Amino acid sequence: MPIRVLPEVVAAQIAAGEVVERPASVVKELIENALDAGATSMVVEVREGGKRLLRVSDDGIGIPAAEASLAFARHSTSKLQTIDDLDQLQTLGFRGEALASIASVSRTTMVTRHREEQAGVELVLEGGDLRSERPVGAPAGTVISVENLFFNTPARLKFMKAESTERKHINQLVTRYAMAYPDVRFRLVQDDREQFHSTGSGDLADVLVDVLGLDVFREMVEVNPQPPSRPDLPPVEVYGFTSVPNLSRSNRTHIVLFVNGRAIVDQRLTYAVVQAYQTLLPNGRYPLAVLLITLPPEDVDVNVHPTKAEVRFRYQDAVFTAIQRAVRVAISHEDPASDYTGTGYANAWSPPPRPIVPGEEQLQLDMAVPDPGRYPRASEMDSDIPAGPERPARPRTLPILRVIGQIGVTYIVAEGPAGLYLIDQHAAHHRILLEAITEQFETGEKFERETHRAVTVELPPDLARTLENGLEALAVFGFEIEPFGGSTFRVRAVPANVVGQELEHVLYVLARELQGDPNRQAERLIHRLSKLAAIKAGEMLDTDVMQGLIQQLERCASPLVDPDGNPTMVHISGDDLARQFGRE
Repeated sequence: MPIRVLPEVVAAQIAAGEVVERPASVVKELIENALDAGATSMVVEVREGGKRLLRVSDDGIGIPAAEASLAFARHSTSKLQTIDDLDQLQTLGFRGEALASIASVSRTTMVTRHREEQAGVELVLEGGDLRSERPVGAPAGTVISVENLFFNTPARLKFMKAESTERKHINQLVTRYAMAYPDVRFRLVQDDREQFHSTGSGDLADVLVDVLGLDVFREMVEVNPQPPSRPDLPPVEVYGFTSVPNLSRSNRTHIVLFVNGRAIVDQRLTYAVVQAYQTLLPNGRYPLAVLLITLPPEDVDVNVHPTKAEVRFRYQDAVFTAIQRAVRVAISHEDPASDYTGTGYANAWSPPPRPIVPGEEQLQLDMAVPDPGRYPRASEMDSDIPAGPERPARPRTLPILRVIGQIGVTYIVAEGPAGLYLIDQHAAHHRILLEAITEQFETGEKFERETHRAVTVELPPDLARTLENGLEALAVFGFEIEPFGGSTFRVRAVPANVVGQELEHVLYVLARELQGDPNRQAERLIHRLSKLAAIKAGEMLDTDVMQGLIQQLERCASPLVDPDGNPTMVHISGDDLARQFGRE
């Protein structure tokens, strides 16, 4: 087949395939045009999932009548003139392809009036060809109607999804732009029924309540910009809302990111949000987050993909760090749980069984297993649990709770102003110890340890080699261990918090932790040591000890979840109790 230049109409339809993938793609381009035109209010109308009609009406500046037909010419734009203008781009669109692409695969009608002109103009195009142009009376702004989408591209029409799927995509798109532009009023009407509207109040919180519902929003905290990690890095502002750890989802699609007002898809930045929740969420669970990221336009390359959903950053690491720090600070220092009633946490969890320890004999240090008194009373906890230097006072994140008792020698029952609280004693103590040991490790304070007559422990050969290589790392936490030939070790001292534990089990699980990523070795050891030392399910506690645990939990940065991401407590509100007893 000889090489030929494609006819203009064929080239236009092929180009449209890059920009117009589905009805939601049309809505995206029209919304962005409206925003670039300075619209403060817009209405999106959809029929039959966008197959029959897509219409976006805005109150923007409008298009001068003399330039209206140029808007549908390929590569015509008012947003830049030279390639250098991309470095200072402040608009969402810039290629001049969207309207031409949309018109080439539909019947498109545009009515527009520039604010400084008395009359408007109406253009009708079909398959990209201008069918009519006439003056009309119209309010300032623009209305673009797209009918019979893909009527001249049967292959694309064949691959359109069900109406319900297309409606869902459009709904998601409109609500996301409402989040990014809370000062703009959005209204979405699908098949003559209003699906969504925002007030344009300028407050992102108002939009999130409209999109997510009040109950979900109550479980989110505000994210505010943090100072840059280094003075030589460009300013990166991160603002928005993110969920507290007890609210999560099974996938990452609820993490929504905007860069300079542009919705983007960036796996690495999404990972920055997920990383901020490290130790706070179980594996396979992800937060909800809506983050508006602002940085100098010259540090963002938006000319990467026709849909402009992907961008490149000049300082990728700086953006990653800014997001991670801002989210981490938000979830560490603020929690809305005490401000609301009637909200429940995830179901309580059962502690997983400990791994079976290999070996013919279970060895212990030759000491009596301490009674629950080894877990300090409220007045003694700072001295008996390694809390490190005095912690600065934190804002109260838990209500004042009064211990009532213990259920199944596993859960503490407490009463608060907002109802009943069931606290998992192991999960709560695990959180307390992890934060205390972490602080002690980071400040370099020496760990308290107990010495005793030497005890000999044998491990499987592979773990024995790992343990021998990690003796120096364990010594930091108070262990004194020396090789004793073959796969045997002599233990002379252990951290005070693991006294009474089965020593072979302790060394077995610590050796397993030493086998992982060396860059996270200390983090894993702290996690495991705090879990080993924590009060176990099945241990009876007296009231003073339980009250002391609650007071110590209140001082934690993340009191609502344990280091494995499981809840430390379940809240049953007074209203829930009243409903159960038919008192409503």
